[in-house]
Amino acid sequence: MASSSLMAALTHPCPSNHRVQDHRSSRPPSNVLLACPSVRCRAPSRLHSSGRRSLCPAQRWLYVDVKEKPQVNTRLCASPKQCIHKIKETHALRLSPEQHGCLSCFRSHYRWRGYIKRHAPCVLLDKSSLSFQRHLSSRGTVKPARIPLAALGPEEPHVASTTWSDMVLEKQGLTFPDPEEEKAELEGFLSSPLPSHPKLYRGQLKNGLRYLILPNKIPANRFEAHMEVHVGSVDEEDDEQGIAHMIEHVAFLGSKKREKLLGTGARSNAYTDFHHTVFHIHAPTSTKDSDGDLLPFVLDALNEIAFHPKFLPSRVEKERRAILSELQMMNTIEYRVDCQLLQHLHSENKLGKRFPIGLEEQIQKWDADKIRKFHECWYFPANATLYLVGDIDNIPKTVYQIEAVFGRTLAENETSTVHTPSAFGAMANFLVPKLPGGLAGSLSNERSSISLDQLKPAKKERQAVRPPVEHKWSLPGLGHDAKPPEIFQHELIQNFSINMFCKIPVNQVRTYEDLRNVLMKRIFLSALHFRINTRYKSSNPPFTSIELDHSDSGREGCTVTTLTVTAEPKNWQSAVKIAVHEVRRLKEFGVTKGELTRYMDALIKDSEQLAAMIDSVPSVDNLDFIMESDALGHTVMDQRQGHESLVAVAETVTLEEVNAAGAKVLEFISDFGKPTAPLPAAIVACVPKKVHIDGVGETEFKIYPHEITNAIKAGLAEPIHAEPELEVPKDLINPSQLEELRLQRKPSFIPLNQETNATKEFDNETGITQRRLSNGIPINYKITKNEARCGVMRLIVGGGRSTETSQLKGAVVVGVRTLSEGGCVGNFSREQVELFCVNHLINCSLESTEEFISMEFRFTLRDNGMRAAFQLLHMVLEHSVWLEDAFDRARQLYLSHYRSIPKSLERSTAHKLMLAMLNGDERFVEPTPESLQNLTLQSVKDAVMNQFVGDNMEVSIVGDFTEDDVESCMLDYLGTIRATRGAKSQQCVNPIMFRPFPSDLHFQQVHLKDTDERACAYIAGPAPNRWGFTVEGKDLFDSVKSSTLNDEQSNSEMFTPFERKDVGTDLRRNIRSHPLFFGITLGLLAEIINSRLFTTVRDSLGLTYDVSFELSLFDRLKLGWYVISVTSTPTKVYKAVDACKNVLRGLHTNKIAQRELDRAKRTLLMKHEAESKSNAYWLGLLAHLQASSIPRKDISCIKDLTSLYEAATIEDIYLAYEHLKVDDSSLFSCVGVAGAHSGEDTSVSDDEELDLGHQGVTPIGRGLSTMTRPTT
Repeated sequence: MASSSLMAALTHPCPSNHRVQDHRSSRPPSNVLLACPSVRCRAPSRLHSSGRRSLCPAQRWLYVDVKEKPQVNTRLCASPKQCIHKIKETHALRLSPEQHGCLSCFRSHYRWRGYIKRHAPCVLLDKSSLSFQRHLSSRGTVKPARIPLAALGPEEPHVASTTWSDMVLEKQGLTFPDPEEEKAELEGFLSSPLPSHPKLYRGQLKNGLRYLILPNKIPANRFEAHMEVHVGSVDEEDDEQGIAHMIEHVAFLGSKKREKLLGTGARSNAYTDFHHTVFHIHAPTSTKDSDGDLLPFVLDALNEIAFHPKFLPSRVEKERRAILSELQMMNTIEYRVDCQLLQHLHSENKLGKRFPIGLEEQIQKWDADKIRKFHECWYFPANATLYLVGDIDNIPKTVYQIEAVFGRTLAENETSTVHTPSAFGAMANFLVPKLPGGLAGSLSNERSSISLDQLKPAKKERQAVRPPVEHKWSLPGLGHDAKPPEIFQHELIQNFSINMFCKIPVNQVRTYEDLRNVLMKRIFLSALHFRINTRYKSSNPPFTSIELDHSDSGREGCTVTTLTVTAEPKNWQSAVKIAVHEVRRLKEFGVTKGELTRYMDALIKDSEQLAAMIDSVPSVDNLDFIMESDALGHTVMDQRQGHESLVAVAETVTLEEVNAAGAKVLEFISDFGKPTAPLPAAIVACVPKKVHIDGVGETEFKIYPHEITNAIKAGLAEPIHAEPELEVPKDLINPSQLEELRLQRKPSFIPLNQETNATKEFDNETGITQRRLSNGIPINYKITKNEARCGVMRLIVGGGRSTETSQLKGAVVVGVRTLSEGGCVGNFSREQVELFCVNHLINCSLESTEEFISMEFRFTLRDNGMRAAFQLLHMVLEHSVWLEDAFDRARQLYLSHYRSIPKSLERSTAHKLMLAMLNGDERFVEPTPESLQNLTLQSVKDAVMNQFVGDNMEVSIVGDFTEDDVESCMLDYLGTIRATRGAKSQQCVNPIMFRPFPSDLHFQQVHLKDTDERACAYIAGPAPNRWGFTVEGKDLFDSVKSSTLNDEQSNSEMFTPFERKDVGTDLRRNIRSHPLFFGITLGLLAEIINSRLFTTVRDSLGLTYDVSFELSLFDRLKLGWYVISVTSTPTKVYKAVDACKNVLRGLHTNKIAQRELDRAKRTLLMKHEAESKSNAYWLGLLAHLQASSIPRKDISCIKDLTSLYEAATIEDIYLAYEHLKVDDSSLFSCVGVAGAHSGEDTSVSDDEELDLGHQGVTPIGRGLSTMTRPTT
């Protein structure tokens, strides 16, 4: 998902795609250059400003969730009883979905979808963002706003017709002789159990420890080992709130055996949630220096961490400081909203009161004895599960290693027995297309090493139900009184949002009938999503987004349906009325035959595609899926089984049953107020205290519970009408139109350059082909089997926001948003274009950055999917439609976004810093209201479309296609675009400059009034761009040449025989003349600085929980910069800033050690190896190969990438470091402090000395919302 610094050395940083860190890393990777994640579509009309991290990329589900769409694996089977499949019962209907990869993220158990990114099949999603915000976006705490697109198709491609051909029926064996026999056989089939994953091995030791092993080859020669201890914040007593999280910190960071793994290429981290604590290690199967198996050492480290930690007082104090800093870092307004929602949804149990981070006053008090007692109560083998997923071939050997390490724990004095409820072996999310792993539905169906004589009486027992809480269900006739709407009002909230919750028990998916119910809900809710998204986005709707989410939550132990409506405060009543009105309309009339056919067909197509990718799923995604499956009790299958199951049950689905199943989900909304309706578990509105009114200014916002109730009832009382059928185009360019275009434009391939007559260049080593069309468009493509039957294409256009003039500030970014808001091409409406994408499983995004405009398409090779994607690209370039109402919406969104800046501590601090550093240049920040007012539809159209000329465009394509097919599409749909070769772009880039010294803006402060105290800071300064150019116009390779001549002899003497064996002498000698020299060395430098910041500012000094160093290295613009981001407390933030500066400037006095460089190389090379298996990564590598504005990028930048990292020396790193400007005259910083007394003196006595000599582990981990941040 995230790209590595390695790739950062030469890939195209996906325009406006916020950097997404490795989902195991608590700090952003030090990427110098980011690959574009595989199509991440932003929410249609929302501005994201939360600090949520992205979820795992490779999982797709077929649940009824339009937020995280579940999907299925698809392959026809001989009979329905052979069909199996896994599904995720997360039916989310989301009008602003965003998904990584093809369809959805996996981790549905993070309930509050408002902050989780998802992605849906759709057209022209706008992912534009601002440069400095990309720095913040990778951080776990703050992700500055993204401007997403409004044109999303149904949250996921949706499934096939209910009418099957005779051939399919024959294959399925479902021809019944008479109605009675047909009914009996159907009932028998539907009641039969779903089979379990064929490769999953499960066992249990005598001491009660359960383990699961799943062989998985991606990534090769690596494995995931996760120890899940079934204890979390809900197990804490009143005086223990946060103690599970404290133990996680102390046990993990206090482990010496874990520290010994640091030099092996292993990564490790931990996190705590309501229901569990997880310690995880990602490691190679063996190390380069020895042939020894690394698994026993990893298991030994996990054994020490979980069951034998040392609670040293010094470590307890150190982690106490870190946790208190983490508490303040997490305490954003988004986190507080999350807490409010949980408090009201789960007011009857601990889930609404026991947040994993804990209470500050209690964290301050605990000593080592108190912590040890809690550990003794809960941390024992019978209360834990070990998961091993990865490149593991020898199962018996692995089982022996597990027994050897863990078998003696508690064996001598007490053994533990564990209840083995059938729920243990189940799956969390059904119909998992992209996930090949899962748990079986029952122990009897799995290969297991458990025998009865292994289970002996024990003093400690595992809880049979997790989490151990009782829920008050939203079911009719339970007699509990309806709750009035709750209102959470806060000065930092910008917009109105309301959540209506319905809470029911989890329906475990174990039979074909269960799977069928999930499928029907998915189809039903997909229709609702598409209807609202298309009908109202064609005009100016009163809402920002409407989402309906129906999902299971393992962390909460329930299924929750949530209707979420967000809007501008002035429009809240109209927004609520529309939402409930559309829900009632769907409930009363149901989906149409066309909708059923459309969504069923798309689901089947996608399921089949996912089944083909069964061998491409990363181990960590399989593991996460299995872990959630345990918590929910669903049966898990691999993708092929899942596809076969879907095909089998899909044929039994009828329109009436789909509408009946879906209507039950919506009753708590559509029948609101009726005695027979399920009572909402809670209705919670989160609203601002003041709102901006044009011509008036800030005015108090008033809202009352009865007004909310009245708005809901008013919307339900509106008259309703049935949904009309829509005509969906089969093609955007029909055969006769295409033939006419061929005759007019005469497309052909021409020589790549003037020096050669070759029209095609193919590189055997990388598999990259370069072509150029007669209209001037250069094309790069790579054929790969990395993602079976999938492809991804990106158009990059040079210019971006840098071309905005002083008279038209914001024109490009608003123009891109306008184009995406419109969603029309040629004579086709937005609805038709979106359905075209749904039918062909196309995901499309449109983005803008400071340097580029980019369009990206993800498609399948099924049913001419690639040809359909090329048609859409052709239509956008040739026949885009610019609409006045789309322009109004785009401008209003940016206006609202700008006004929300002062309500975010992180965004306001970053905004102020960027304006200071770049001398007030608005091209790198949000456009102001004044600038937005000066724009017109024609001006933004010209600003965007004037860039689509000449050799200013480049197309790159990666996928599992054939050479003939892809080149045919190039000629037909790109070659027939109007000739632009030789045309001159009218771009004029105004100079960019850093603010000169001296200036009183080099250090600034931001003070934000807030009920709670928090603090953050940003430190930034100039850097060269990726190719060695500086803002002053210098070419740094000129200075490097002389340095190379002087150092050549001394460097040669430093290389050991081992180094010479690994890396060629020529490459070592020539690295400083390689175009990627600065990209490579600055990437390694960033990794080293990040490690030092963590070990010094966070670990040694305890001044922060989260600190990171990132580089923005431009390709086209001749400049770059670095940013250090740090969160702290108001009393420590200034010392944290000083400590960060000392680390940054201390590389001369505290020299880089060889072990630091080796660790940085391992980290980046490891990421490169893993990510080179994805199409999106290669798409980034291909970017700019033929871009005339980036002449130094050539094929050697890809071929030599690995060798360049291996060849880099400490001296090379210092050459790059010399060109980072870290002196007082170049460095800019801004400190943000929030609190009730913000602005008053927050200085403290200087009672700690800065220690810059301690380097340690690179922070890695994961965590979201109320779940704690990764430990490191």
